[in-house]
Formats: sequence, C-alpha cells, structure tokens
Amino acid sequence: MDLAISEAEKSRGLCSPNPFVGAILVKDGSIIAKGRTQAYGKDHAEVDALKKAGNQALGATMYVSLEPCCHFGKTPPCTQAIIKAGIKKVVAGITDPNPRVAGKGFAELRQAGIEVVQGVREDKIRRQNEAFLCYIQNKRPFIIWKSALSWDGKYAASDGSSQWITNEKARNLVHTYRAASDAVLAGIRSVHVDDAMLNARGVRGAKQALRVVLDPQLDLDPGSRFAQSAMQYPSLVFHQAHMPDKQKRLNQMGIDTIRVAGNPEAVDLDEVLRHLYQLQISTLLLEAGSQLSESFFRKRLVDKCLLFLGNKILGGERAMLSGLKLPSIDKAINLLDVQVKQLEGNILLIGYPEWQGFCEGATAPQ
Repeated sequence: MDLAISEAEKSRGLCSPNPFVGAILVKDGSIIAKGRTQAYGKDHAEVDALKKAGNQALGATMYVSLEPCCHFGKTPPCTQAIIKAGIKKVVAGITDPNPRVAGKGFAELRQAGIEVVQGVREDKIRRQNEAFLCYIQNKRPFIIWKSALSWDGKYAASDGSSQWITNEKARNLVHTYRAASDAVLAGIRSVHVDDAMLNARGVRGAKQALRVVLDPQLDLDPGSRFAQSAMQYPSLVFHQAHMPDKQKRLNQMGIDTIRVAGNPEAVDLDEVLRHLYQLQISTLLLEAGSQLSESFFRKRLVDKCLLFLGNKILGGERAMLSGLKLPSIDKAINLLDVQVKQLEGNILLIGYPEWQGFCEGATAPQ
C-alpha cells in the first residue's frame, strides 16, 4: 500500500477534481504493474494498472489507495474493469466519500466473488487526499493559507518593503504549492502592492492554477502583470461593484469576472467559495495579506497553514493577523500535526488549525 500511496503522489495537481489514487498489481509475490490517476476524464489508477498488466492481471491482487468507483462518470466504472480482468483480491485504503460510491464499490466487488480488505494505511491516505475529502464532504475547496514572515512574525519592514523576506529555496517551494493547487487566491491590495502574477514558475510540467482575485470595487489595473498575462494563465476576478464598462474591458483581456454580494470593502466569502466549488476547485491556495487572511480565519475557512519563516528580524508593527483580536491565550487557535522543514536557513512550518476552541468573538478592530 505504501507503494500505491507513492504512485498516487505522482498525480498531485494533475488530475483534479478527481482524487489522486495509486494502484499496484501483485502476482506470485512480484509487482506486475503500477498505475495512477491520469488527467481528468482519462483512466483512473485501477484501469491504468490493468492496461499495463494485460493478461497477467488474471488471479492477481490489487492494492489501491481509494475504493474503486462503481458508476459511469467521465470514465466507465473501475469495479467492472477489475471484475473483467479476473482480479482475485483487492486491498484498499479508504472508502470513497462520494455518495455515488461510498461503499457500493466494495459491495460490488464482493458480490462478484472478489476478496476485499479495506482500511489499510487509512490515516496516511486521508491526509494525502485531504483536499478531495473536504471538497466532497464540505462542498467547498480545501483552503491552504500561506504566508511568508520574518522570525518575529512581520510580513514587511516598517517602510512596507517585503522582497525578499524568504530565500530562493522557499520561494521556489511556493511555486510548487501553486502548481499543486487548483486555484491561487489573493486580494486586490496584494496584487497592487506586489504586482503579483500568482502563476507557477519554474515547475516542470506544471498545470497552471486558476488565478483568483477578490476585488470589491473592480480596481484591477489593466496594465498590471496579472491583467497583461491573462491570455496565458486562467484568471478570475470576484467583485461587488456594478461596473459594466470595466468588466467588459477585463473580459476582453481574458479575465473572467463574477459579481457577488458584499460591500465596497469586501466580497462575500461564502458566495465566492460556492462559485469555486461549482468550478470544481478542490484545492485553494490562499496568498492574502493580513486583512483578507483574518476574514478567512474568522469564518473558520482555513484548513491548513503553510508558514514560511525567513531568517530576518524586522521589528515594527506589520504583524500578520494583528486584527484577529483573540482575547486571551486560552482562546488561541491551536495547530495540530505540525511539521517543520529546513530550507537552507529558512523554515517552513505546516499545521492544521483546531477550530473546536476558537473564540466566536474574534472581531476586526473598530
């Protein structure tokens, strides 16, 4: 199963909105084929492995990280392919939470006389497919908050300069995370200040994520790098103001625009996420400034944190999330399953917010 998990990892960021799955075929103690989820609309991992094995699949055991599908979607049911190939045993990781499957795949295999073992390496596979599980169960994207800070928690120096707080290795890793996401989201202030493009650069074979900007008053500068590159990279702006002429101009540049509820200062995040869900965005990388980040935190809409710490001390008052206004240490947001990665003098901290004890009274500064 560990090999199946490793095989699945090769499809990260390449097969969404499908989960990335790995399948290994074993016969007479030897591996005869490996498979992984192909691009959306193409072969699932099970079929990929079966095609590679050909007639050798007869009587083999399949190790697969997710329950095989049993319905017609973009592709035929994997269960039927497994039965037709003569697989004698299926060892699976987690049950597919999709209501169209949800145990029905396992039942179909058992009815065909195939031995089924499930729940192998379940915790590891759930973590690997955390975005897919969130997308199916919560009907919204899995939201990863990324921030780059100094050692003392500042996002910029006192004069506003922030290039570069982190080193080249850390910045390159950010592009890897962008490439593995379905969408990258920022606020209009961040786009203006950094003239940000929000695309993945320097990642071989990268699938470019949808670039999303929250821009209540449709202030996006048509001369910005973001706007000027819209014909190359998919782009979407959510806005609240009714500005048909500006909207038409951005559309002509290749930027999709969607008007949502909100006010002159902010758009409705729940409506934004509903639209992204409908666009089949399962992984959303949030690269926002302090104010927009705080809005996501207040609504408990952060599922995972990536905190890049550069080896600098900046001082000053530009602290990230300073407006979150948590009243006391016992109301702090705890991070679970924390990982630490060394990046040649910089550090990446990874953690998952625990919302159970989050203070409902966390408010914006008055």
